[in-house]
Amino acid sequence: MRLSGKKPWYLEYILIIIGTGLMAVSINSVFDPSGLVTGGFSGVAIIVKSWTEELIEGGIPLWATNFALNIPLFFIGAKIRGFSFVKKAVVGEIALSGWLAVQPVWNIAGNDLMLAAVYGGVIQGIGIGLVFLGQGTTGGTDMMAALIQKYFKHYSISQILQFVDGLVVLVGMYVFGVHRALYAIIAVFLVTKVSDGMIEGLKFSKEAYIITEKPEQISAMVMDELGRGVTGIYAKGMYSGQDKMMLFCVVNKKEIVHLKERVNDIDPLAFVIVSDAREVHGEGFIEKK
Repeated sequence: MRLSGKKPWYLEYILIIIGTGLMAVSINSVFDPSGLVTGGFSGVAIIVKSWTEELIEGGIPLWATNFALNIPLFFIGAKIRGFSFVKKAVVGEIALSGWLAVQPVWNIAGNDLMLAAVYGGVIQGIGIGLVFLGQGTTGGTDMMAALIQKYFKHYSISQILQFVDGLVVLVGMYVFGVHRALYAIIAVFLVTKVSDGMIEGLKFSKEAYIITEKPEQISAMVMDELGRGVTGIYAKGMYSGQDKMMLFCVVNKKEIVHLKERVNDIDPLAFVIVSDAREVHGEGFIEKK
């Protein structure tokens, strides 16, 4: 896979528009029909719609609540942090509210709350991931947390966001019941994992640290048999007091089995540490021109 050095300026906005469209599908057609409140302004919109159904036929539309809550937040954000802080968020919020207004409701999961939690979480996670890859945001509690953190610097943005979204989920628990809130927590977990995977990269590789008395032979094996580069790092065993060579290399998931077997053949006493590498840029992996 080759990535060009410079992406077209419009690509980020395309990602934001597609991402918000998927987010709207999860909100309109999964979470709202199932009564799952996963936090954020979309969760508040679902609660408000439920509360107002007796006053207005169908309740206040999701897009209206979502848009209305963000308007004052954008003005506050622009005043405190500048227009550049809210520019992409304005685009994301307009796109999300627009999708929520025009998309038909399909009720994808029916009455199955587990399906709603799983598919809603995956769809929204992909949508959020695309928005973030487009360097955008949809405002909401994310922006609120960033603005609050300016005055409470001893708390991180993620801590404030967890607290705010937690309050929304608790209100949702009061409105729709504990049973649905438990499924909503599953959805929140999936949203986080899927969006993180989109951002950090789905081409997982393995990194290996090898402490051995035979660094030359193992290095030659990695380069000749696997076609991978190896870096030698000078290290010292604190128990033995001896200077040693620690090898570092990155391979794909299929190659790690071969690597471990061959290292064991060459040096049965070698100490091997294997861990996940989320995303690897460079020759043989994701290459840049």
